[in-house]
Amino acid sequence: MTTTLITGANKGLGFETARRLVAAGHDVWIGSRDAHRGGRAAQRLGARLVLLDVNDDASVAAAARTVEAAGGLDVLINNAGVEARTADNGVAGAEETTADLMRPVFETNVFGLVRVTHAFLPLLRRSAAPVVVNVSSGLASLSRVTDPGDPAHPYPGVAYPASKAAVNMITVQYAKAFPGMRINAVEPGYTATDLNGHTGVQTVAEGAEIIVRMAQVSPDGPSGGYVDAHGPLPW
Repeated sequence: MTTTLITGANKGLGFETARRLVAAGHDVWIGSRDAHRGGRAAQRLGARLVLLDVNDDASVAAAARTVEAAGGLDVLINNAGVEARTADNGVAGAEETTADLMRPVFETNVFGLVRVTHAFLPLLRRSAAPVVVNVSSGLASLSRVTDPGDPAHPYPGVAYPASKAAVNMITVQYAKAFPGMRINAVEPGYTATDLNGHTGVQTVAEGAEIIVRMAQVSPDGPSGGYVDAHGPLPW
C-alpha cells in the first residue's frame, strides 16, 4: 500500500486530496498543526493524524519519526500555504509590501516546504516509488504574470507569487538532485478556499484533481515539471 503524507490537510485542497487518495487505496497521513481539527478530519476520512507545523523544526522532526516508526513514506504532498493579506483582507500590493509582510509567507510556503522535504527525504529514498508533489500556483509563472492578456496579469500581490516562483525553482533543483524520485510542482487553479476568502472560481474537487493525479505518477513518469490539469505550464 502506498503511504502518503499531506501537509495542511485538515481542510480545503489538502482535505479533498486526502479524501481522493484514501478512496484510491492510499494509507494517508493528515498533517495538521491543530490536533482537534486534524483529528476530526482524519476520522472523517479514514486517515491517520500526525501533528505537523511546517514552521517548527521540532514538530517536523517529530512527525518524521512518527511516520518512520509506522512503516515509512512513499508520497509527500507539500500543500500547506499562506497568502499575504492587508488588514481589510485584501491582497497586499507592491506599495503595502514590506519585508515583515513577506517573511511569514516565505516561512510557510518556501522554508516550510524545504524543512518538511528535508526531514522526510530519508524515508522517501527508501521507497520503491517515491513521489513529491509541491503545490504551486499559476501566479508563479513569470510568463503568465507578465502577459497582459493572461488572467494572472492583474494580480497585484508580491509575496505570494514570489514564494511560489521559489517553490518552482526548488522543485526543479530537487528533481535534478534525486532522479530516482518523481518531483513536480502543480497549479490547482483558482480554487475557493480559506486562502483566498473563498473567492476562487473552482471547487476543491476541481482543484485537487491535478494534485491527486501527480501523487499517483508512475516511476517512469515526468519529474521536474510545472503542470496544471491541462498539461505543462510556462515558467
